[in-house]
Amino acid sequence: MIEDKNLLAAFARILGADAVVSEASEILVYECDASTMRRALPRAIVYPRGAEQVAAVVSECSRRGVPFLARGAGTGLSGGAVPLDRGVVIALNRMNRILEIDLPNGRAVVEPGVANSAITRATAADGYYYAPDPSSQAVCTVGGNVAHNSGGPHTLKYGVTVNHVLGLQMVLTDGSIVEIGGGERPGYDLLGVITGSEGTFGIVTRITVRLLRRPAAVRTLLAAFGSIPDAARAVSEIVAAGIVPAALEMMDAVVVEALRAAFGLTFPPGARALLLAEADGPEAGIDAESARLESVCRACGALEVRVAKDAEERARVWTARKKTFGALGRLAPNYYTQDGVIPRTKLGEMLERARAIGERYGFTIANVFHAGDGNLHPCILFDDKEPGARARVLAAGEELLRACVALGGSLTGEHGIGMEKRERMPLMFTDADMAAMRTLRAVFDPAGLCNPGKIFPGGAPSCGELSPVARQAAL
Repeated sequence: MIEDKNLLAAFARILGADAVVSEASEILVYECDASTMRRALPRAIVYPRGAEQVAAVVSECSRRGVPFLARGAGTGLSGGAVPLDRGVVIALNRMNRILEIDLPNGRAVVEPGVANSAITRATAADGYYYAPDPSSQAVCTVGGNVAHNSGGPHTLKYGVTVNHVLGLQMVLTDGSIVEIGGGERPGYDLLGVITGSEGTFGIVTRITVRLLRRPAAVRTLLAAFGSIPDAARAVSEIVAAGIVPAALEMMDAVVVEALRAAFGLTFPPGARALLLAEADGPEAGIDAESARLESVCRACGALEVRVAKDAEERARVWTARKKTFGALGRLAPNYYTQDGVIPRTKLGEMLERARAIGERYGFTIANVFHAGDGNLHPCILFDDKEPGARARVLAAGEELLRACVALGGSLTGEHGIGMEKRERMPLMFTDADMAAMRTLRAVFDPAGLCNPGKIFPGGAPSCGELSPVARQAAL
């Protein structure tokens, strides 16, 4: 199309021809995120190197009425980076510099394409680190973490991304560049509004993050239980005892088998659930807190409790936990990961519901999740080559989300709504609720061009200019 050729020529003038990709064979890898369950081909991929280039690309798209969206490492699991309506993908991979490390003020300034773990690597020698730690932290980008308000195993004590973002630079949909936060500025909490907005308000081009001092001491425990109810009870009892672990992770029998196969880990006979608990803080008192964690686990029926004897053993335990999803590949060719939240006290009930859902649809469901804050990640194991399997997987995933909401939980803890869960939003929100959210989105993106088709039901334009009747019809 002549229109597309003109657009691509404009991008080439802005970025250089080597930063614009439009050949069918090259754009194919950008049709989905890590979930691969939903796909759409982009119009083109562009690779800016700075905020000014991002602004120029956005201005060009807005002037021509062409949809656009940002993309980092593509590790998202909700379809948030899928380019609907032939959107232009603004890939931020080349914006991957750590611009400043300010240890006296406990902060770092980074571009959005910086990998999460790179911040910790850059500050570790000085005794600092960046706390949010998604399982994909070796590759996922800080920009993507901001978009989805990502968490991780240490969320229980240290919070999610929004608790560690101090300031943002963002390109608005008209191409203007704005600075948000960055100090004790009066006014609305726009940092809180933008973090977790899934890239629908504009494109973040710089992030100021909080750095923390490394804890003086850490103790990591791995407790094996004979049943899921025993492990779930231990989670509740730990919190009820007034203990706030740095992390409290749970894995079921399917995961136990995957870890045996992938990492050669051994567990006592009859182990049907694992609880990974970590305490950190000053050296004084850390052994006492670790002993309390162990005591609660044993009182709840733990078959065995191991305490990592050194940093190397601790790293091995965490490597196994963070690579669990990869280990599941030994059990099935494919898996589909969900992301729901429930109250901690409902863990046992929800896991039983998950087991029943898996049986009903003919799938094994593996469970590995952030037990401390009730953020579940049930993994449906399947073979995508089996006729009809994908449709059944998606139906089972929907039932899992419905069960989470029915138990007083939420549709997502950290993966976002994206495309995956947009039709489920009415489970939690009324039409009036969503109209208010659409109105807010329209303030940032009045033309509905910035990552369209995400968050709201029906894939409607992001400005949400549908009447209530039309909106209901779209459902």
